[in-house]
Amino acid sequence: MRVFPLLLALTVSVTLYLVVFEREALLAFASGDGKTPAAEITAPQPAERTVSVVAVNSVAEIIDNAVLIRGQTEALRQVLVRAETAGDVTSEPLRKGASIEKDQLLCRIDPGTRKVALAEARARLTEARARVPATTARVAEAKARVPEARARLIEAQSRLAEAQINDRAAQKLIKGGFASETRVASATAAVEAAKAGVQSAKSGVESAQAGVEMAASDIEAARAGVQSAEAAVAAAETELGRLEIRAPFGGVLESDTAELGSFLQPGSVCATVVQLNPIKLIGFLPETDVDKVAVGAQASARLASGRQVSGKVRFLSRAADPVTRTFLVEIVVPNPDLTIRDGQTVEIAIASAGEIAHLLPSSAMTLNDEGVLGVRLVGPDQRAQFTPVSILRDTVDGVWLAGLPQQARVIVVGQEYVIDGVKLAVSLREPGK
Repeated sequence: MRVFPLLLALTVSVTLYLVVFEREALLAFASGDGKTPAAEITAPQPAERTVSVVAVNSVAEIIDNAVLIRGQTEALRQVLVRAETAGDVTSEPLRKGASIEKDQLLCRIDPGTRKVALAEARARLTEARARVPATTARVAEAKARVPEARARLIEAQSRLAEAQINDRAAQKLIKGGFASETRVASATAAVEAAKAGVQSAKSGVESAQAGVEMAASDIEAARAGVQSAEAAVAAAETELGRLEIRAPFGGVLESDTAELGSFLQPGSVCATVVQLNPIKLIGFLPETDVDKVAVGAQASARLASGRQVSGKVRFLSRAADPVTRTFLVEIVVPNPDLTIRDGQTVEIAIASAGEIAHLLPSSAMTLNDEGVLGVRLVGPDQRAQFTPVSILRDTVDGVWLAGLPQQARVIVVGQEYVIDGVKLAVSLREPGK
């Protein structure tokens, strides 16, 4: 076994350890202070490290806070104008893109026999109305018969009373021997005849009253006939009115109207009409921003072409979309020249209450160990301090950040190389440079 290589390797290892890890003690030993025991040799405490950074003195400003969303344009109204009756189209078609006015004719349908049906309905109405006076006269005549029948009844009742008196007198006379049996029989027969007369008169009264009721039924039937005829006339006129299909509102034709000679059935599309002035801008607000927007708030939007438009919030949904948990918002914008089309992409900014914010370069933002977005400030004793922030608006000059004190010294260069509590050597820079 070779001992010398082992000793040489051990000596080199010890030398390297002393040179690298115990350099100060080795230098002290080499200077002649060899009395200090190895156990008492300690490394000197290093001086606190200072990191150089660049910061700006930022002062908060009040800005008009705006809720930013993306959306699209949408026609204020869009309707498929459909036929309500069947027939051939007899009007020349209007081509898509044409501007139309309210109640302008879009399609005309061949009337066919509808005019004849209207004339027939009107004739039946005239006939039904003519029946009413005759029926009214019969009612009056029937009512006039009732007093006459009642008078006959009273007369018959009087005759019955007279016959009964004569009968009772004859009965008394025959008992005293002053009247013959023939007279008694005649008086009794007169009573029976009077009773029959009363019964006949009662039947006459009932017949007269029944005639009144029948005449009243006839006049009700006549009036019902008039109403039925009037309904038939109205239905025929309505059917004729359906032959002309007109625009429900002013706008633009999105499709050609029905071609000449084509056959339309109830429900067939005559034309598609859209109203683009004013036009709607629709978007969806997240839950975090919905309380910042109110109906009537001013809003502006930028189209994909770069055009700027403005309007007011007309509608804000009170029910969230069940899938996205967002709220529909509608903004109405004037569009007199119809240059804004349905379905264009827009970036919408809705005005909200002003907030205090700092305008800082976007590069000043950083993340802490928990992933929270913020900036680092020059805190007390010139030490780094992390502060969370929220972005209000992004502009070409920088970002507006909320969550900072009124005045703050914000690190804009070197914030990625320091942590909280690190001593700083600060160089100031003018804001905006």
